Amino acid sequence: MPAPKPTNLLDRTFDEGVALTQEVRNYIAYHEQADRREFELSQCLHLGYQHTRVSARLIQVMTWLLAMKALLSGEISPEQFTAPQYALTDSDECSSDKGEGDENVPAGLRDLLTRSHALYDRIKRLDNMVRTKLDAGEVPNFGMLSAAPNVTSIH
Repeated sequence: MPAPKPTNLLDRTFDEGVALTQEVRNYIAYHEQADRREFELSQCLHLGYQHTRVSARLIQVMTWLLAMKALLSGEISPEQFTAPQYALTDSDECSSDKGEGDENVPAGLRDLLTRSHALYDRIKRLDNMVRTKLDAGEVPNFGMLSAAPNVTSIH
């Protein structure tokens, strides 16, 4: 049996983001066709907008997580990490919770909206903490935020 993979906050969050991205892809692939048959054009457009919001959040999150992994592994410098291309977009589409309580949006999509919003908000808080550390000349250590003791950290 292989040894358990050391996990830390960054690894767990990355794995969560990948799993949610796959779930969204599967949801949209299946439900988009069904929605076209069931709903009027205006409702389909509204649902398409909500699909786009979930996707935009996950693109932002996964880009940030990959950049953070690259920073911690030394593949990019702190200066590169703080470039605009890796910054989270603070747009209404990503930061707003619109759609999560909309009864006209199917329950499965509302759940994806809620979960992607929560993940985006967590990454936004992490981004603020990381940028504060980088501005102070420090490199973040996500190993200190591990769930289990004696877990190897990423440096």
